[in-house]
Amino acid sequence: MRIPRICVFEALSNGAEILLPAQAGEHLARVLRLERGHPIVLFNGNGRDYRAEISQLAKRAVSARVLDDGEAVSRESPLRLTLAQGVARGEKMDLILQKATELGVARIVPVAMERSVVRFAGDERADRRLAHWQAVAAAACEQCGRNRLPAIDAPMDLLAALAIAEASADLRLLLSPQGEDSLATAAPSAGVALLVGPEGGFEEREVDAALRHGFRAVRFGPRVLRTETAAVAAITALQVLAGDLRGVATADSG
Repeated sequence: MRIPRICVFEALSNGAEILLPAQAGEHLARVLRLERGHPIVLFNGNGRDYRAEISQLAKRAVSARVLDDGEAVSRESPLRLTLAQGVARGEKMDLILQKATELGVARIVPVAMERSVVRFAGDERADRRLAHWQAVAAAACEQCGRNRLPAIDAPMDLLAALAIAEASADLRLLLSPQGEDSLATAAPSAGVALLVGPEGGFEEREVDAALRHGFRAVRFGPRVLRTETAAVAAITALQVLAGDLRGVATADSG
């Protein structure tokens, strides 16, 4: 059986006893039916994997004992990708966050756009949604082996997101079926920001604002993709062009 990986948001050190998150503990005890002493791996986002074992099993509480001081393991892409994603509904947004995390995106900026279906009425609702998104990303890290979580921002307006992209990425791309250039012609540098619209697409003034902030409008093939498809496909293409998927297809085919 594959050794389970669990994300915990606290300091980890050799000999420490860690109460696991309730959902993770329930999965280990009730779904996987693991017993005391079973090996697991813990991580907290600092870039290290910690060997551990289940030390206590109860109906509502599962604890683990850390067995070392952690091993530094790098599974981050050399291409630092920021995804500025127009907020999509429920499961679509979860899917985008999950796959973006698995594909190595470093930062995810949820953007409330004019055609976004989801609206955030008040800070409390936005905080709940952010906590949910962070949990989705943590679960994706557990599955894919990352031990650094992507940074996920609270939902913000387009101008704030554009300012973040301008400060953090040399190459800024806006996905648009009307883009004059193809994504394949982009020359990714160390930092890339990708702007993807919500289900309803961009308003013209949103495109204009992005262009003023140094974005290039690029198309991704001859078909119009759903927002969740566009984000995942474009991230994958950029990783193949200049990230940690470069040369994978050639190597695997041999």
